[in-house]
Amino acid sequence: MIISISVPSKSKASDTKAGSSVVTPGELITDDPTWMRGHGTYFLNDKTYSSVAGTVLKVNKLLSVVPFKGRYSPETGDHLVGRIIDVGQKRWKVDIGGEHDAVLMLGSVNLPGGILRRKSESDELQMRNFLKEGDLLNAEVQSLFSDGSASLHTRSLKYGKLRNGVFVAVPSKLIVRAKNHSHDLPGNVSIILGVNGYCWIYKTPLSSAADHSASTAKTNAELSSAASGHYQPGQGSVSITRLEQESSWDIYSDKNDALSASIKDTISRYKNCLLSLSQCNIGINEVRLVRAYEISLGYGDTNLLFREEVRQSIGEDVIAQEKMRGAG
Repeated sequence: MIISISVPSKSKASDTKAGSSVVTPGELITDDPTWMRGHGTYFLNDKTYSSVAGTVLKVNKLLSVVPFKGRYSPETGDHLVGRIIDVGQKRWKVDIGGEHDAVLMLGSVNLPGGILRRKSESDELQMRNFLKEGDLLNAEVQSLFSDGSASLHTRSLKYGKLRNGVFVAVPSKLIVRAKNHSHDLPGNVSIILGVNGYCWIYKTPLSSAADHSASTAKTNAELSSAASGHYQPGQGSVSITRLEQESSWDIYSDKNDALSASIKDTISRYKNCLLSLSQCNIGINEVRLVRAYEISLGYGDTNLLFREEVRQSIGEDVIAQEKMRGAG
């Protein structure tokens, strides 16, 4: 006698909260045909199944699965770090750690001098003087193509070629999405936390300090003028715009500035702190990175931070601090 036992599958979409249900490939998510199929799912016989291992995410009537691990999927507006891998006709091909390489068009970059004009044939001949294979840059996702690949742009002065720092790659899922992904950190060091998991730690440029000083001077001038009852527009401002000052050939220079031993030590310390958070699978943002840096100062020798057990200890200390603050 053959006895068949069938266990009814329970619809996970109807009785679970978003992101709280863990599914494996081929597992039934829901048998309700009214749900729209999103990323990480497939539809078979009026039922929705998971195609990856991850957590169920519901947005209105859209059902998708966020994988635990996987390549970066770009979205419009993402701030990311990439590497030039090919120079083509009026475009650069950029590695962003995704399933497809991104494209940076010649018309989507700032020209030296900050002149806004149509790109000419002479500009196309000088493309390798702007960006060549191996160069790192930070950019924004301008749009997506039908196959999911991204088109980038660097028209803002906060984007462009990267120098004076070190590249670090972490899983993209650990980067906490925020309004701003560029941060000035303690120790005269700055970081770009690319949404794609590519990060750049570098010496804080003098322009940032100059902008801060100019902003402070302008604020003080306005306060003093308001106190005296006389305000002159433009008082405390600078006479040259950032566009004229920074959109020169210097933004495409390959020459790194001389870095002091203390700056190099600080950059190395932040790099290992970033890897500590990654090793412990902790979501990475500015606050947690600074906490890890403060903990790492207890290790006087930076070489100790290269040890796996030390990185693990730093990550565990960050978790312990968040639990004490009630953020765990």
